[in-house]
Amino acid sequence: MPQFAVHENKNHDTKKTYPYLLDIQTDLLSDLRTTVVIPLRPLINAGKQTLTRLCPILTIRGRKYVAFTQQLAGIDRRYLGKIVADLSAARSDIIAALDFLVTGF
Repeated sequence: MPQFAVHENKNHDTKKTYPYLLDIQTDLLSDLRTTVVIPLRPLINAGKQTLTRLCPILTIRGRKYVAFTQQLAGIDRRYLGKIVADLSAARSDIIAALDFLVTGF
C-alpha cells in the first residue's frame, strides 16, 4: 500500500468520526501486518484548529479534512478500506506536521 494513500476507515468504532486514514508508513515496510496512520476528520466537524502546522488541512474528493497528526497510531492493515486518494502531493505538509510533533520544529 503506497505511502500517503488515503483509505476508507473500516473500523466500526471510529469511522464515523474519522472516515479516512492516511497511511504514512514507508513502502519499504509494506510486508508488515501493521502500518502507521493519521486519522482524518472532516474540517466541518473538527472544531477550532489553531495548530495547522500540526494538523494540516487536506483536500480529499473536493472536501477539506484535518489530519490529526497527534493521534497517529499503528493499526492492523485489515482496518484499511479501499484507497480513495493519493496525498503524495501534500508530502511536505505531512512530513512537516510529523516533524513538529516529534521535534517541536
